[in-house]
Amino acid sequence: MIQLYNTLTNKKEVFTPLSAGNITMYVCGPTVYNYIHIGNARSAIAFDTIRRYFEYSGFRVNYVSNFTDVDDKIIAASKELKITPREVSDKYIKAFYEDTDALNIKRATLNPRVMDTMDDIIKFVQVLIDNGYAYESQGDVYYRARKFTKYGQLSGQSINELEQGASERLNGDEVQKKEDPLDFALWKSAKKGEIFWESPWGAGRPGWHIECSVMATKFLGDTIDIHAGGQDLEFPHHENEIAQSEAKTGKKFANYWLHNGFVTIGEEEEKMSKSLGNFITVHDIVKEINPQVLRFFMATTQYRRPIKYSQTNLKEAAANLKKLQGAYDNAAYRLKDAVEAQIGDESKKYLVQQKIDFKAAMDDDFNVQNAITVVYDLAKKLNIYSSEDYVLKSTLQEFMATLVEELNIFGVFLDAHKEADVNEKEIETLIAQRNEARKNHDFEKSDTIRDLLKEKGIILEDTAQGTRWKKDE
Repeated sequence: MIQLYNTLTNKKEVFTPLSAGNITMYVCGPTVYNYIHIGNARSAIAFDTIRRYFEYSGFRVNYVSNFTDVDDKIIAASKELKITPREVSDKYIKAFYEDTDALNIKRATLNPRVMDTMDDIIKFVQVLIDNGYAYESQGDVYYRARKFTKYGQLSGQSINELEQGASERLNGDEVQKKEDPLDFALWKSAKKGEIFWESPWGAGRPGWHIECSVMATKFLGDTIDIHAGGQDLEFPHHENEIAQSEAKTGKKFANYWLHNGFVTIGEEEEKMSKSLGNFITVHDIVKEINPQVLRFFMATTQYRRPIKYSQTNLKEAAANLKKLQGAYDNAAYRLKDAVEAQIGDESKKYLVQQKIDFKAAMDDDFNVQNAITVVYDLAKKLNIYSSEDYVLKSTLQEFMATLVEELNIFGVFLDAHKEADVNEKEIETLIAQRNEARKNHDFEKSDTIRDLLKEKGIILEDTAQGTRWKKDE
């Protein structure tokens, strides 16, 4: 029984999908004018981990995440780069896939783009006008926020608080155009030299908030199971999505709202963002570290908690990941001399309880920190078993399969034989020659072979069960 924290109600709730065995999930995607930074990656990793756990639990997940490819920043980038806004978006969508693939983030069922959904956006806005929730003013179209009686429910703000904040943000032109400071743009009239589309209200382009309402309902239905995104999107973006969608359909927009915590950086633990200029792009960092380390670092912090990005925390994640890989490698090595027999009762009993404990942690609002502790215990148990004189192949295989399956939810791969600069047969031949030299007390030859392998990036470990090797990292 999965429980998740619903931002709309500010409490944990038992998750019940609209359709048994199926989940509709919409996650706000990036504005594609630059490479994604690790704050953006945190959201993608968090909800990919949640998606993977749903699938592990037997659900089919229809996962939609948009690309915002119409935006002031994209227009500015197109002028700077002297290419069209679509070419800017194409460039960074390609980069997005490269970066998220490196982080082992599963691709969405669908990644719709604003430019390809323009007719639907215009029709959606027209319905809101027809229903009295929107109005045209000097070529712009605004939503009457006060008319939607639940406005402010998601972010927990009163109309008075929202009105004061809106008034402080308005410029002179907006004051003249709007009926109410709270009203927000659905359609913006075109400025000279900028990309535009024709509409019943004149040439222009959509406001930011309308796109997600349109794409979520178009591809997932009027009511969806889960809508997710970063905490910074609660207001105004998600608040406005609810207002737009429910005014148009007359139905509840999303049953559950999930929001991930920020990535912070520096001594002051500032939120990482492009606007503050304190961001690190995934494009750059994956050139310096193993992408699996960044993935593991972020995936093992509960999605609602903030993550402090630091070299110290990355190194700790790398060390923990190395221990897990080591446990798997130890077991894989022992498969060579393991006995063919059924798994023992004690091992079987342990694995049953281990899986129960893992599931209990993940069912509790995806508490990955408790879940990974259960995985660490499995790795420890596997290491102890692998060091025994007599081991069963079935027991090793069951432990290894469980380790791989659970780490897959975190988006982490394990591989018993990593690529080396020499092939495995050559390594084994040299190890055999070294063992023979040691047997004959020819330690000079033994050391020469060890040094030769070390130069090739191969580290030897002499154990009670024989000599094993691994690639130096």
